[in-house]
Formats: sequence, structure tokens, C-alpha cells
Amino acid sequence: MSDDLVCVGGISGSYGVHGELRVKSFCAEPEAIETYSPLTREDGSDSFHLSIIRPVKNGFVVRIAEVATKEAADALKGTQLFARREQLPSLPDDEYYYSDLVGLTVSDTGGTVLGTVKTVQNHGAADLLEVLLPSSSATVLIPFTMAAIPTVDLESGRIVADPPEGLF
Repeated sequence: MSDDLVCVGGISGSYGVHGELRVKSFCAEPEAIETYSPLTREDGSDSFHLSIIRPVKNGFVVRIAEVATKEAADALKGTQLFARREQLPSLPDDEYYYSDLVGLTVSDTGGTVLGTVKTVQNHGAADLLEVLLPSSSATVLIPFTMAAIPTVDLESGRIVADPPEGLF
């Protein structure tokens, strides 16, 4: 993924027969996804000018100017929507875009490398860092809390973790 693009949502499928789409927003303020238009695919292709019509369970019904038929809407199901980083608001010191964390090296407080961040997940309760163990395909989930992750240093590309006992 390009460093200047951040995933802000995804198309879940069509909605109705007039080309509307169901979109899930990954933004802290879900309706803010509309303000980041035009959105693109991950490779920067296709430009989507998005307008929210109304909220629905788990997202919004939207109209994308470039989509006029149900068939065109169906073809976009599963498409992730990306905004240019300069369109997004700057964050406070203790907040991060998920895409900035992926690929960072995770070390314990003694300096031992635990792995690298594979993904950031949120299943409703809190954010979790999925850490890919060194020389392995196995992963471990670490809670992304101040207690478990006391330091995130984006400039040096590292995270210092103090994981719960027995996690590694």
C-alpha cells in the first residue's frame, strides 16, 4: 500500500436497484468518510465521489457519482476505499492510523525482538496488535493499551511492548 493512502472504509455491496451502495466507515467519526472524497482504490485507480444518503446498520447507504446501476454497484462489492493522507486530520501524540503501525518492529522492554506488526484489529472491545513472530508464520495478539504498549516510536519504526505474562 502506498504511504500516502489510508484505508477509510469499504464497500459491502449494493443497496436497492438504483446504484446505491452500502459502505462501512473505518473513521473515528464514521460520517467523516464523506468529507475525504474523492476516494480511490488501494492502487490509486478509480476515483469515487461519495455522498451519504442515510445511516443503516453497520454503515451507510451512499451514492457514488460514478455508479449509476445496480450491476455497477454489485461489481464494487469488497472494494476498500482509500483517502490521501493529506486529506485526513492530524492526530494527537497518543493516536495513530492503523496503517502507520503495520510493519513496525515490536520489542519487549528488555530490547528482545518479539516480531513485527502484521495487522491492527478491533473486534469491539479494544484494539489488538497482531504480531508476526520472527522466523515463523505464527502470530500473537497484544492488547493495544498503555499498559501493554507503553511506547510507539513511528520515527524509528519500533514499538516497545510489556505484554501480559505468558503471552510470548
